Amino acid sequence: MSSDPAYDACSKAKRQYDSGNIEGAVNTLEDYLKTDPHNCKVRLQLAQHILYGLKDEKYGLMQLDAVMDIDPDYVDGLKAQISYLAENKKNNKETNEKFQRLLELEPTSDIYNTYARFLRNQMIDFPKAQEYYEKAIAMNPNKFEYHQNYAALLLNDIKDYERAKEELEILMELKPGDWKIKDNYNRLLREKFDKNGNVKKSRFAFLKR
Repeated sequence: MSSDPAYDACSKAKRQYDSGNIEGAVNTLEDYLKTDPHNCKVRLQLAQHILYGLKDEKYGLMQLDAVMDIDPDYVDGLKAQISYLAENKKNNKETNEKFQRLLELEPTSDIYNTYARFLRNQMIDFPKAQEYYEKAIAMNPNKFEYHQNYAALLLNDIKDYERAKEELEILMELKPGDWKIKDNYNRLLREKFDKNGNVKKSRFAFLKR
């Protein structure tokens, strides 16, 4: 036993959870919270065990709401809410609102990238996703993951092949030995660019308004 009862309770609950004793883990944390009800860290772990272990959405989200009532600026609690809610598109509006709050509290490159992924995959808002991928890259220009995600958006959704080419070139610089990136780059040049290096014009471009 340590001199920190909250740590002891969390450690015991984790061991119980990992061994499959989910109800025991929940009971351990609930018992501790009777003596320290405003401990956000313990209540957050309780919420996660309930949501992902007991699969009790109503009770689990209630615990997350309680965490945010105790400390509206508790970033880990907000991230936990977003992570769970974002699994279902029916929660898009609420998830987006919580992302706005998170962006105020923690405007980091990782949050920008995560929000961009949500915008692309859940909200289907490609221009907004582009905006936040660019913010992530501006803040951390050498992060491979950001350029990879942005390149996929440009290639598959926005169809900006010139920008996609630039992103693939950056990816090849960051990982020179990655044959898959090189293969995608060569395929892009072959299918979307002419022999002079210009983006091919659509055969039916004259029909567009």
